[in-house]
Amino acid sequence: MIKILLVDDQNLVREGIKALLQLTPQMSVIAEACDGDEALTALEQYSPDIMLLDLRMPKRDGLSVLEAMQQKNINVPTLILTTFDEHDLVLNCLKLGAMGYLKKDVSLNDLVCAIESLAKGIPWVKPAHSDKK
Repeated sequence: MIKILLVDDQNLVREGIKALLQLTPQMSVIAEACDGDEALTALEQYSPDIMLLDLRMPKRDGLSVLEAMQQKNINVPTLILTTFDEHDLVLNCLKLGAMGYLKKDVSLNDLVCAIESLAKGIPWVKPAHSDKK
């Protein structure tokens, strides 16, 4: 069972992702957080296998969470799940220790594959733009 911490400031998004992941028997959302401060508390309290982390949140954003994780030596594989796909933002997340990066418009299959990949220690980054015209 892959234990997941789901961090997103939008309730409907969190509930939707959680409901979708409940369709996957090998995954369980064990904790949720609506901002970066709650995420850091939940990381220490619940010891998840994977964290799904939004970037734009109140109080402390996703980049600040990644920085704090480095400072506190918290090594939970983190998948950034966001609406933003700026190249510099992706690079900053990866430099700060994120193991994966997906846009929120991905399919459930891609999300599940990414989570499984991170759980095995394998990074997951999907291209932001396709060559298809």
